[in-house]
Amino acid sequence: MAIPAATDTSSASSRAAVIAVTALAPVSWGTTYAVTTEFLPPDRPLFTALVRALPAGLLLLAATRVLPRGVWWLKAAVLGALNIGAFFPLLFVAAYRLPGGMAAVVGSVGPLLVVGLSALLLGRRPAPRALLTGLVAAFGVSLVVLKGAGALDLVGVLAALASTTAMAAGTVLTKHWGRPEGVGPLALTGWQLTAGGLLIAPIAAVVEGAPPALDGRAVGGYLYLALANTAVGYWLWFRGIGRLTATQAGFLGPLSPLTAALVGWAALGQALTPLQTAGMALAFGATVAGQFGGGQARSFRKAERNGRKDSMDLTGLALRR
Repeated sequence: MAIPAATDTSSASSRAAVIAVTALAPVSWGTTYAVTTEFLPPDRPLFTALVRALPAGLLLLAATRVLPRGVWWLKAAVLGALNIGAFFPLLFVAAYRLPGGMAAVVGSVGPLLVVGLSALLLGRRPAPRALLTGLVAAFGVSLVVLKGAGALDLVGVLAALASTTAMAAGTVLTKHWGRPEGVGPLALTGWQLTAGGLLIAPIAAVVEGAPPALDGRAVGGYLYLALANTAVGYWLWFRGIGRLTATQAGFLGPLSPLTAALVGWAALGQALTPLQTAGMALAFGATVAGQFGGGQARSFRKAERNGRKDSMDLTGLALRR
């Protein structure tokens, strides 16, 4: 009887570690707003999305030297369009057009969209607990980021909702399709970033024209977004999706606006009211609660076995080279 108990403890510890590492991705994305406003040229959402995606994707392609095969050309294009090509530009459009933290409030419904799409695409009936936890997370985020009232821009609201829907659909499809045999999350990340960047490039050229003049601060900001925020961040994210359920990954999303609020308080001198602090506690508690539920441990153990098999396949490939 002691052996199963030890195994369960080890599995729980491994799952907690995977959740913690995957959470670094939305935490990193939470710094995007501060970097954009403090370091980058204004009113260039498409160019910013392009520079954030394409260089990182090409770098990962060069590092992994693995290209899609067969149907995975189409799957990588679809995932790249949803997770990167649509999500990035729509996110920046919403951030430029909406007052205060409204874009983050709309984005905080992401966990609910993931739950709904998981039921639609993966056949998983939404649990009442997951729906309630998603509502609590959205309410907590709204307390943190929603500030003074103002006229809402319809285009901005629609862009925020569309970006959140694209990311939720991309998360669920990434979980549903998994990865090709012997292909690691680093290569999968490179495929999606490159596909998304290539989708954004012609639109940015037509809509915004020539790239803006860049000073040292802007170059540093773009390097941070492309490397740490995107190449590393999305690698951690897609690696985590392979080992967590789609719902677990979706409930990590509120960490992004919470991080944005903390960065604003710590680095930009933005005060946090008691109501905002309470909202942070609610949203963070919902994020933690979203990691637990029936079937989560079994799903993790299965994904963990697949992850170990992928690692052995990649090790063998490296040795053969």
